[in-house]
Amino acid sequence: MTALLPDVNRVGCPSRVILEHVTSRWGVLVLVALLDRSYRFSELRRHIEGVSEKMLAQTLQTLERDGFVHRAAQPVIPPRVDYSLTPLGTEAATYVRCITEWVEAKVPEVQSARDEYDEARG
Repeated sequence: MTALLPDVNRVGCPSRVILEHVTSRWGVLVLVALLDRSYRFSELRRHIEGVSEKMLAQTLQTLERDGFVHRAAQPVIPPRVDYSLTPLGTEAATYVRCITEWVEAKVPEVQSARDEYDEARG
Protein backbone atom coordinates (compact mmCIF):
# COMPACT_ATOMS: atom_id res chain seq x y z
CA MET A 1 0.00 0.00 0.00
CA THR A 2 1.44 3.38 -0.97
CA ALA A 3 1.14 6.38 1.32
CA LEU A 4 -0.88 9.27 -0.02
CA LEU A 5 0.94 12.52 -0.58
CA PRO A 6 -0.23 15.41 1.58
CA ASP A 7 -3.17 17.20 -0.01
CA VAL A 8 -4.85 19.96 1.99
CA ASN A 9 -8.07 19.40 0.00
CA ARG A 10 -8.35 15.77 1.10
CA VAL A 11 -10.47 14.98 4.16
CA GLY A 12 -8.32 13.60 6.92
CA CYS A 13 -5.04 14.88 5.52
CA PRO A 14 -2.73 15.95 8.39
CA SER A 15 -1.89 19.11 6.47
CA ARG A 16 -5.37 20.45 7.26
CA VAL A 17 -4.72 20.33 10.99
CA ILE A 18 -1.30 21.96 10.59
CA LEU A 19 -2.83 24.66 8.39
CA GLU A 20 -5.48 25.28 11.03
CA HIS A 21 -2.84 25.69 13.74
CA VAL A 22 -0.67 28.06 11.70
CA THR A 23 -3.55 30.17 10.40
CA SER A 24 -5.76 30.37 13.47
CA ARG A 25 -6.23 33.88 14.82
CA TRP A 26 -3.99 33.32 17.82
CA GLY A 27 -1.55 31.09 15.94
CA VAL A 28 -0.88 33.82 13.40
CA LEU A 29 -0.39 36.47 16.08
CA VAL A 30 1.92 34.28 18.17
CA LEU A 31 4.07 33.30 15.19
CA VAL A 32 4.40 36.89 13.98
CA ALA A 33 5.26 38.17 17.47
CA LEU A 34 7.90 35.50 18.02
CA LEU A 35 9.45 36.26 14.65
CA ASP A 36 10.73 39.51 16.15
CA ARG A 37 12.11 38.06 19.39
CA SER A 38 11.56 35.56 22.17
CA TYR A 39 8.96 36.35 24.83
CA ARG A 40 8.05 35.29 28.31
CA PHE A 41 4.43 34.18 28.62
CA SER A 42 3.22 37.33 30.37
CA GLU A 43 5.06 39.59 27.90
CA LEU A 44 3.51 37.76 24.98
CA ARG A 45 0.05 38.03 26.51
CA ARG A 46 0.47 41.79 26.89
CA HIS A 47 1.84 42.08 23.35
CA ILE A 48 -1.09 40.18 21.78
CA GLU A 49 -4.01 42.22 23.02
CA GLY A 50 -7.25 40.36 23.64
CA VAL A 51 -5.87 36.84 24.01
CA SER A 52 -6.89 35.07 27.19
CA GLU A 53 -4.36 33.26 29.31
CA LYS A 54 -6.05 29.96 28.48
CA MET A 55 -6.04 30.55 24.71
CA LEU A 56 -2.43 31.70 24.69
CA ALA A 57 -1.35 28.65 26.69
CA GLN A 58 -3.27 26.32 24.35
CA THR A 59 -1.89 28.04 21.24
CA LEU A 60 1.70 27.90 22.49
CA GLN A 61 1.31 24.24 23.45
CA THR A 62 -0.14 23.38 20.03
CA LEU A 63 2.58 25.26 18.17
CA GLU A 64 5.24 23.64 20.37
CA ARG A 65 3.80 20.18 19.66
CA ASP A 66 3.86 20.91 15.92
CA GLY A 67 7.53 21.91 16.14
CA PHE A 68 7.08 25.64 15.51
CA VAL A 69 7.72 26.98 19.01
CA HIS A 70 10.49 26.19 21.48
CA ARG A 71 9.67 26.42 25.20
CA ALA A 72 12.68 27.01 27.44
CA ALA A 73 11.90 26.60 31.14
CA GLN A 74 14.58 27.90 33.50
CA PRO A 75 14.90 26.35 36.97
CA VAL A 76 14.68 29.59 38.92
CA ILE A 77 12.25 31.00 41.45
CA PRO A 78 9.89 32.33 40.31
CA PRO A 79 9.87 30.03 37.28
CA ARG A 80 10.93 31.64 34.00
CA VAL A 81 9.75 30.28 30.68
CA ASP A 82 10.77 31.79 27.37
CA TYR A 83 9.14 31.07 24.04
CA SER A 84 10.92 31.36 20.71
CA LEU A 85 10.59 30.01 17.20
CA THR A 86 12.30 26.90 15.93
CA PRO A 87 13.75 26.99 12.40
CA LEU A 88 10.48 25.46 11.16
CA GLY A 89 8.54 28.10 13.10
CA THR A 90 10.65 30.89 11.65
CA GLU A 91 9.91 29.63 8.15
CA ALA A 92 6.15 29.45 8.83
CA ALA A 93 6.11 32.83 10.60
CA THR A 94 7.83 34.48 7.64
CA TYR A 95 5.00 33.40 5.34
CA VAL A 96 2.33 34.30 7.87
CA ARG A 97 3.82 37.76 8.40
CA CYS A 98 3.53 38.44 4.65
CA ILE A 99 -0.19 37.76 4.91
CA THR A 100 -0.60 39.99 7.97
CA GLU A 101 1.27 42.84 6.28
CA TRP A 102 -0.90 42.48 3.17
CA VAL A 103 -4.07 42.49 5.29
CA GLU A 104 -2.98 45.59 7.20
CA ALA A 105 -2.20 47.39 3.92
CA LYS A 106 -5.59 46.46 2.43
CA VAL A 107 -7.80 47.53 5.36
CA PRO A 108 -8.98 50.72 3.59
CA GLU A 109 -9.91 48.81 0.42
CA VAL A 110 -11.74 46.11 2.34
CA GLN A 111 -13.59 48.66 4.46
CA SER A 112 -14.62 50.52 1.30
CA ALA A 113 -15.90 47.29 -0.25
CA ARG A 114 -17.86 46.53 2.92
CA ASP A 115 -19.38 50.01 2.94
CA GLU A 116 -20.44 49.67 -0.71
CA TYR A 117 -21.89 46.22 -0.06
CA ASP A 118 -23.85 47.39 2.99
CA GLU A 119 -25.10 50.50 1.19
CA ALA A 120 -26.32 48.47 -1.78
CA ARG A 121 -28.27 46.14 0.53
CA GLY A 122 -29.23 48.82 3.02
